[in-house]
Amino acid sequence: MSLTLRTISREQHLAYIQTLPAASHCQVPAWADVKTEWRSESLGWFDKNEQLVGAGLVLYRQLPKVKRYLAYLPEGPVINWYAPNLDEWLKPMLAHLKQQGAFSVKMGPPVVIRRWDSTAIKSGIQDPDVKRLRDVEATHIEPRAFEVADRLRKMGWQQGEDGGAGFGDVQPRYVFQVPLANRSLDDVLKGFNQLWRRNIKKAEKAGVEVVQGGYEDLAEWQRLYEITAVRDHFRPRPLSYFQRMWTVLNSEDPNRMRLYFARHNGVNLSAATMLVVGGHVWYSYGASDNIGREVRPSNAMQWRMLRDAYAMGATVYDLRGISDSLDETDHLFGLIQFKVGTGGEAAEYLGEWDFPLNKLLHKALDMYMSRR
Repeated sequence: MSLTLRTISREQHLAYIQTLPAASHCQVPAWADVKTEWRSESLGWFDKNEQLVGAGLVLYRQLPKVKRYLAYLPEGPVINWYAPNLDEWLKPMLAHLKQQGAFSVKMGPPVVIRRWDSTAIKSGIQDPDVKRLRDVEATHIEPRAFEVADRLRKMGWQQGEDGGAGFGDVQPRYVFQVPLANRSLDDVLKGFNQLWRRNIKKAEKAGVEVVQGGYEDLAEWQRLYEITAVRDHFRPRPLSYFQRMWTVLNSEDPNRMRLYFARHNGVNLSAATMLVVGGHVWYSYGASDNIGREVRPSNAMQWRMLRDAYAMGATVYDLRGISDSLDETDHLFGLIQFKVGTGGEAAEYLGEWDFPLNKLLHKALDMYMSRR
């Protein structure tokens, strides 16, 4: 199969994504407009009949003081990762990015290596000798993923450092997903643990209502999000980021981004953003107040979002990043504990990979990033 690669228009890129069952929200053309501090380009792979068979969103970040760039394809490119001739897909991409002035390429193959169901994770949490998810026997292993990793190494790609729980600009290596394909909603609810089901009932009894918001409600979202940032010690993104995200993503597809609030007696207690690409739905950002926790607004909101995802025909509801720590003293442990209650599964991706086109500048960037 002979492949050619060239720059494509955003329209071609979007049209290609729309033919797929799903793709990462970081690989839709509008994501470039969310990340305004990066320059962007859409790449297309064509077969010998000039059919578009793959696409990638590249973000370019300029190095301070020199006209050289880090080229980044978050959770991409969208190609056939299991192709035996993977180098024929990636070599033209590297050549093109080098021409564009890239000194280093970073990508995140959307390839899952292992999955752990919630029963396996729970037994891991209960075992005092187990500290990490990777110490627990996986319930599903994808052997082809190891072949992909081997092919990448042979080509000279280097596996990046672990992205942790997906905070900051690095994409998460471990995520938590609730599979929806071929399941009834009743099945999904039965998969929730007792605590979750009890909390959903509690919220219902207390009269918690979950509503969808619009652009004009983003300031209220920001209020809850900033309360969360103080409580959880992270630096919040500004309101303008979410406003831009809403505007650009929903102008690409009116159903790309949604906003939810859980309220009690007219007061918003928790909020979340949702992203949709084909059959893949993500719970993207979450926020909650310090008050009203006893009426369980977050459980009610997740259940509503999951039901909406199901009604849209989603095959997976993705709760995004988790840390792989199963240690109850770890500050990120609460995250996996909350998500495991949905009865879904943890998935480990191949992680991010780097290709240094200029070893000296690549090393300089490494040093610069480690000092930040």
